[in-house]
Amino acid sequence: MFKPQIKVPATYMRGGTSKGVFFNLTDLPKPAQVAGEARDNLLLRVIGSPDPYAKQTDGMGGATSSTSKTVILSKSEQAEHDVDYLFGQVAIDKPFVDWSGNCGNLTSAVGAFAISNGLVDRSRVPNNGVAIVRVWQANIKKSILVHVPMTNGEVQETGDFELDGVTFAAAEVKLEFIDPADGDGALFPTGNVVDDLEVPGVGTLKATMINAGIPTVFINAADINYTGTELQDDINNDVAALEKLETIRAYGAVKMGLITNISEAQARQHTPKVAFVAAPLDYKASSGKMIEAANINLLVRAMSMGKLHHAMMGTAAVAIGTAAAIEGTLVNIAAGGGALSEVNFGHPSGTLKVGAEAKNTAGNWLVTKASMSRSARVLMEGVVRVPY
Repeated sequence: MFKPQIKVPATYMRGGTSKGVFFNLTDLPKPAQVAGEARDNLLLRVIGSPDPYAKQTDGMGGATSSTSKTVILSKSEQAEHDVDYLFGQVAIDKPFVDWSGNCGNLTSAVGAFAISNGLVDRSRVPNNGVAIVRVWQANIKKSILVHVPMTNGEVQETGDFELDGVTFAAAEVKLEFIDPADGDGALFPTGNVVDDLEVPGVGTLKATMINAGIPTVFINAADINYTGTELQDDINNDVAALEKLETIRAYGAVKMGLITNISEAQARQHTPKVAFVAAPLDYKASSGKMIEAANINLLVRAMSMGKLHHAMMGTAAVAIGTAAAIEGTLVNIAAGGGALSEVNFGHPSGTLKVGAEAKNTAGNWLVTKASMSRSARVLMEGVVRVPY
């Protein structure tokens, strides 16, 4: 007897430069309403993983790290918050859902979904203006404020805000990541703004390892023979380059205390991220648009789920803004050094501006807030069918 297909209410949304399938927790089958194998298996089947062809043809995934994502939302159980947001990064060719971090891009769609699905008290939502949705990010246990534009009682999704990496303009959604450092206060897990990271087969690299937005290992582009102007095809078609960057990521994860042995890195693909930075140079973005060095502070390229990201992960942008605000980090140095409360950085699809508020208290760096703007839009809503 073959399994029947069940119908699960779902919304397919773009948030920033990512896409994902959004669920209201109470709409999931009972066994999948709690963490565990049943939930993971459901989400894997929804997205179309694991797929040895790496196409996700039989699911909702788009066969890239940016489009193999799931979100579960519920009324918040935290005081002074509206919605609890749980993010699952679905592996493409492996039977694995990584719950170890947040997706900053999809965060921009969380507020809109929460309002439209009755998860935010109507008293907190103006008929016209901006609703501030207080989000509890359950993966990393952090607060995020999502500023959602409202028109005539409905979420406004259209507008003239342009986001590099997204083809069409939409309404601007401002995000504020409150106290984005790791919960134990270890903004720099090693205690240093720059470390010597020993990577067998690669060498000893200068690295800034920071826990803000998402754990990230920053290295200098020049130290691995790059310029910082690379596009996806320059790296994603180079097997040796991908292996080298994954090895750097694995040894960085050990150095940050996220894993105890590099063999564990395969089961923790979502975090940490590895990114390389460089001082500004002119380059042609993937869209063909020319990015002039005079208009940016630095160049950043970041890896996501083993591939060079086509733009920039929102959480990594928080890490970039935070590191840029702290003097002496590799990010800060690449951006020219000094006190930087905001930077505009170049990525493969164009540019992105991100800000952070950082202060040094008794020798310890504290970051109170990081902010950026994205956009979001509902692509389709209804039910997703799943053999279950």
